[in-house]
Amino acid sequence: MRWNIGQAKQRFSEVVRRAATEPQLICNRDRVVAAVVDAESMKRLRTIRQRESRGSIAAAFEGLRALAEREGYRLKTPARTNRRNAFADGLERVSR
Repeated sequence: MRWNIGQAKQRFSEVVRRAATEPQLICNRDRVVAAVVDAESMKRLRTIRQRESRGSIAAAFEGLRALAEREGYRLKTPARTNRRNAFADGLERVSR
């Protein structure tokens, strides 16, 4: 149901009671400016918004790749000369 702001103020209890079954729209000059909804609907809306705002790790890495491409960045990885390779060392011990 639609209410103008004055009606909603005067009949607030009724607005809240009716919100249990369907959203109650509050209008100012025929333009919806607010809605009164039941607590469970609000909880679901918050959950959806949080899920959408997080994004995925894949999306984050894709954004990082796109940024690196735009900036012309190349990751420089030096050869491993100063550390022993534990896996290769273990293979040598097993094969003896």
